[in-house]
Amino acid sequence: MKNITIIIALFTSLNSFSQNEYSEEKININDLIEGTLLLPDAEKQSSLAIIIQGSGPTDRDGNQPNAKNNSLKYLAEGLSKNGIATFRYDKRLVKLARTGKLKEEEISFDQFIEDAEEISTYFQDQNRFKNIIIIGHSQGSLVGMVTAYRNQTDAFISIAGAGQEIDDVIVEQLQRQAPALVDDARQSFDDLRVNGIAMNYGEGLASIFRPAIQPFMRTWMLYNPQTEIAKLEIPVLILNGTEDVQVDEEEARLLHIAKPNAEMYLIENMNHVLKEIAEGDTMDNYKSYNETKRPVMPELIDKISGFIKDLDN
Repeated sequence: MKNITIIIALFTSLNSFSQNEYSEEKININDLIEGTLLLPDAEKQSSLAIIIQGSGPTDRDGNQPNAKNNSLKYLAEGLSKNGIATFRYDKRLVKLARTGKLKEEEISFDQFIEDAEEISTYFQDQNRFKNIIIIGHSQGSLVGMVTAYRNQTDAFISIAGAGQEIDDVIVEQLQRQAPALVDDARQSFDDLRVNGIAMNYGEGLASIFRPAIQPFMRTWMLYNPQTEIAKLEIPVLILNGTEDVQVDEEEARLLHIAKPNAEMYLIENMNHVLKEIAEGDTMDNYKSYNETKRPVMPELIDKISGFIKDLDN
């Protein structure tokens, strides 16, 4: 069973390795985007992986106020330990929320793409790295594939990315969890797409269609992941976990159908926050969303590292 609340929550340490394996730089890309660059010893020969996070007010470590698991921190450290430089950053929502300037009705999906493009351009202009790779997690997968195409990066990696437009993803989730809401949701999404506003939804759908986030949802709906990934003429890796309770592995297969020459792997027992979960253990799965010391799966690090290192050959 998929968790609707988490997937649509749109606004809601180096000590583990020895010091000589990589160094750390804090970088401000602009007034809203701050991040951390990890540089392995062989930085001059290294590729750079830019990590784009999923939905919600997610920081550079993959954490939100009610979900602290350090997933992206451990991903970045694992890749940098393997000789791959990484840059991860706080989503603009984080800075806006911290400064009391977050206005939900003014946020658009395109802003996330613009931020990722500016980050990619920043590093491309430096000519500091052999290759620039975009890694997009969850919602960041769609942001990342659009960015990779527009900025002509060297490769793209999707982790737990949807293979359908977001309205279709949510309707499918409702079909499994609350089928009585499906027709109402489908009509409301159609109204939003055609008229720019949805008004006739029931109370059970208020979290999805409340007026403040309708502009954001509408801009998100304009992008079809299958269309966007098919545009890419660069190496592509598609990854998904078999214990992901937010993004079903079928979404990865849809992306692979749209981009058949991409590499695709399903990582057994990996969940949405990249942690290992015993098969079918729902309680442990959700518990891992707030475990800061549980590492990400080594197989994930190995698959991504191998894919990136093959670019150098």
